[in-house]
Amino acid sequence: MSEPPSCRSCSESLSGQTFIRVAEEPICVRCYQRRHANTCQECKQLIGHDEKELVHQDRFFHENCFRCCSCNRSLAAEPFTQQGGALLCSSCYCSRYSSRCAACSQSVQPGSRMLEYDGAAWHEDCFLCSGCRKPIGSEAFVPDNRRFYCLACYEQQVAPRCSHCRKALTKGGLTYRGEVWHRDCFLCCGCGSALAGQTFTSQGERPYCVRCFSSLYAKKCAACNTPITGFGDGKYVSFEERQWHQPCFKCSRCSVSLIGSGFFPDRDQILCADCNSDD
Repeated sequence: MSEPPSCRSCSESLSGQTFIRVAEEPICVRCYQRRHANTCQECKQLIGHDEKELVHQDRFFHENCFRCCSCNRSLAAEPFTQQGGALLCSSCYCSRYSSRCAACSQSVQPGSRMLEYDGAAWHEDCFLCSGCRKPIGSEAFVPDNRRFYCLACYEQQVAPRCSHCRKALTKGGLTYRGEVWHRDCFLCCGCGSALAGQTFTSQGERPYCVRCFSSLYAKKCAACNTPITGFGDGKYVSFEERQWHQPCFKCSRCSVSLIGSGFFPDRDQILCADCNSDD
């Protein structure tokens, strides 16, 4: 018969004793506890040879000590997350750190599909069009006063209508007298040319380009007989149903400017004080 093994650490006979093999060498329980057993990260006690040991990121735990630091639930058979060195079950992690869905107010579970917009988050199935109530998913959408619409519903239900063609105005456009227009629909009522980006004026409620307004409605300068439009250097002088461009408001005889000076009407003429005195 072979001799009974001895502890490779203290040489004590292991005959009739429980022992542990470490690197294929027999070690008695006492030497194993003293030299090889790991310390539990949680309770700081040795993990005995007959106790179940759990390891996470080079840290050792008794099975019963491997728990959520918030609710104390055992994590031995549960999914968990580490946050700043602390172990948390999925429920506690979500309640502390996960975003909450702006629609249902429930936590958005880590790893689940979610949508984010303007600092808020939604479960993918909760991000719905306010019109048709279908999930928007990765499709384009239009926000409107804290509501969200797919493009089709926005055009049908929400988008303003062009005052000219009555079609939905979804981008660009312009506003005139409180109404909206497609840029291509905002036209001169005289010649039909596009007014977007151009200088224009109006007669009543109708917009006109400068040329058409001048031709159709502008008063004529009593001196040069050209339209007084009010555009550019548009200041003018009016007297007894006659109007003059400011540069044209001159003495009919000596051509001195009458702006800021007294003048005297003489039938179709206007005279400065000196010329009037000559009469």
